[in-house]
Amino acid sequence: MYTLITHSAAETQAVAEKLATLVTAGTVITLNGDLGAGKTTFTQGFGKGLGVKRNVNSPTFTIMKQYQGRLPLYHMDVYRLEDTGDDIGLEEYINGDGVAIVEWSNLIESSLPAERLAITIERVGDEERRLTFEPVGQKYETIVKEVLA
Repeated sequence: MYTLITHSAAETQAVAEKLATLVTAGTVITLNGDLGAGKTTFTQGFGKGLGVKRNVNSPTFTIMKQYQGRLPLYHMDVYRLEDTGDDIGLEEYINGDGVAIVEWSNLIESSLPAERLAITIERVGDEERRLTFEPVGQKYETIVKEVLA
């Protein structure tokens, strides 16, 4: 596990933006944290790093939003799903040609691939966030080391 403290929303987005420049098709990133922790803020920076031109916002009521950049971005919020990701065909997006970012992934743990980058975002102050990166698999280990370099 690796931990990083950011001191503003812009700094959180900059970390995510750098991460986006390092990913390839089939990348799966899970985001967990309390309401208001910064999951969508993180994803906005990630979208910018992928070259997404549209405004990235929370897919809370639609479950998933798709954006086009260097790679397709599948932004999912599974907070309202019951037990599995089968309801939205999660496997299709995880094994697809883009990058899947799954918010509230702890709710569908059994539907997630074994190898992924798990990120937990915690508020440690008004603007400060603790980002904890837990890479599972060599690909993700390499990416995280590059992001934090």
